[in-house]
Amino acid sequence: MNTQLRHLAVFASILIAVLIGATTYWQSWAGGELANRQGNAIQAIAQLQIDRGTIYAANGTRLAWSVPHKKGGLTTYSRRYTTNGAFAQVVTGLDSSLTDYLTGTNTNLTNSFTQEIDRLGGTTVHGDNVKLTLRPSTQTLAERLLAGRCGAVVALNPQTGAVYALASSPTFNPNLLLQPHGGAKIGKIKGTCGSGFAEGDRATQGLYPPGSTFKLVTASAALDSGAFTPSSGFYDPGYCVEYGTKVLNASSPDGGGSEVFGNITLAQGLEHSINSVFCKIGIQLGAGKILSYAKRYGFYAPPPLDTPANTRSPSGLYHHGRLFNPTDPTTQVDPGRLGFGQEHMLVTPLQMALVASTIAERGREPRPYLVQKVTAPDGSVVSSTAPSTIGHPISAKTAGELNQMMQSVVTGGTAAGVGFPSSLNVAGKTGTAELGLNQPIYDSWFTCFAPANNPQVAIAVIVEKQYQGFGASFAAPIAKAILENLLHS
Repeated sequence: MNTQLRHLAVFASILIAVLIGATTYWQSWAGGELANRQGNAIQAIAQLQIDRGTIYAANGTRLAWSVPHKKGGLTTYSRRYTTNGAFAQVVTGLDSSLTDYLTGTNTNLTNSFTQEIDRLGGTTVHGDNVKLTLRPSTQTLAERLLAGRCGAVVALNPQTGAVYALASSPTFNPNLLLQPHGGAKIGKIKGTCGSGFAEGDRATQGLYPPGSTFKLVTASAALDSGAFTPSSGFYDPGYCVEYGTKVLNASSPDGGGSEVFGNITLAQGLEHSINSVFCKIGIQLGAGKILSYAKRYGFYAPPPLDTPANTRSPSGLYHHGRLFNPTDPTTQVDPGRLGFGQEHMLVTPLQMALVASTIAERGREPRPYLVQKVTAPDGSVVSSTAPSTIGHPISAKTAGELNQMMQSVVTGGTAAGVGFPSSLNVAGKTGTAELGLNQPIYDSWFTCFAPANNPQVAIAVIVEKQYQGFGASFAAPIAKAILENLLHS
């Protein structure tokens, strides 16, 4: 009898081991692939019977959660989102990209086994919960400051890559996605620029001419390659001659025409955002060298983030709406115009925030992330994000030189009139992107980090299609308010 019991116990142990193994494979590895197959009706029905996990902001605020519905002895669940539109694009995107965690199909071994037993026994399966790095006060402030204007704000910790704000405007109530004809209602939201796309995330997939913020990439190539130093001299007559044609400096914000600076240095060229200086640098370096440094920063590849892949656009040169990677930059790209951010260069706000973060972190580019940790229903940690690095685009020496030059932009250059408190110790770069509209309507840019001597926050702001939209007039004040919120709160 004892022998029979022992045999039965061994057999039961083997069955449990097989069940755990099968569960681990199908739920942790194969489950995600199965869940992503469109038209899988069985999986779709099963999802309705899963209590998807809750998505929380950094302070514990609920951003997405499940609501039960009981009918005829069957309990199903529907999704609810915070009505705060500031989180709409990022949270609905994460609700899709994190399905494996939220439905419990990518969880720890103990919880996976428990959930399989629940499935077999007809008990409700509870998904894992997700805690984000987003700070509600900062995210909400960013959306409010954009005030319905088309644009975006990215704020992150340059030391860790934790994203504090990822705001896109215009926005919408994400619960509309769950209502009949809700998508059509969202499609009618236009914002002040009239271009709509409220459901899209402008912070990560919106592509914009970077204006003079791209001069940070050109300056990186100039300094890091050893071709120039901050004290390299230039003469600025107010224009640069390319192919026999004058390329003028930007007009002054007071409407006084193109600016002329005479004898200046590279450092002063960045401080006052002098196009002719960067035009000449571009011609001397060549387009290939500048593009190679852009690629070091991550251009030409979608920036890494937890959001769905189709909501992250690669920055780079674009021709006819498609990413253009020249095989012969010497003949295919105008180096002078590329040097100061034109020549069909388009960037995302997230990419420019990463450029600023790299300079802040002495040449080390942090990997951005939104998911702080994932916890099982019993509170155990399924996954947590540790800070990591994408790469080292520039040397610490180059980053230090750019840091000093960006501080001069704020203290005596194009952003001097913004009124950044000295206590913030901001290093920044303005950008004013011409849109070719035959009128003074520009995209307004500002990217920065602070405190410059020990950076805690890096920011990129884009405000689209503003009349006389100089970077210091529209984007920089938003960055100032975000910095005060994060550093003085």
